[in-house]
Amino acid sequence: QVQLVESGGGLVQAGGSLRLSCATSGRTLSPYTMGWFRQASGKEREFVAHISWRGGRGLYTDSVKGRFTISRDKGKNTVYLQMSNLKSEDTGVYYCNARRRDYAGRVLDHWGQGTQVTVSS
Repeated sequence: QVQLVESGGGLVQAGGSLRLSCATSGRTLSPYTMGWFRQASGKEREFVAHISWRGGRGLYTDSVKGRFTISRDKGKNTVYLQMSNLKSEDTGVYYCNARRRDYAGRVLDHWGQGTQVTVSS
């Protein structure tokens, strides 16, 4: 099992910055893709960014490209989401996700409890 604990959310003015952290524990993460999703009130959860635990470039949804950066620190077993130039539409609960496929190709997801980000305009 993989345990994920998010932190770093809060209230920030538009144009400001926040860094979210996702502390991980449990089994090895090398097979996993680590991601961030968000859910605004009354809307479905949506993809924000992800990165392979093994490294490489992050992948982002169009609305955050150039403003958000996903990274991971293997030594600290932590995934980060650096958010800059925040906009009111970035408001929502941000969830950390660890995803892999099992031997049968089925997607296995692990989720954190979420951290609230509120951007005031």
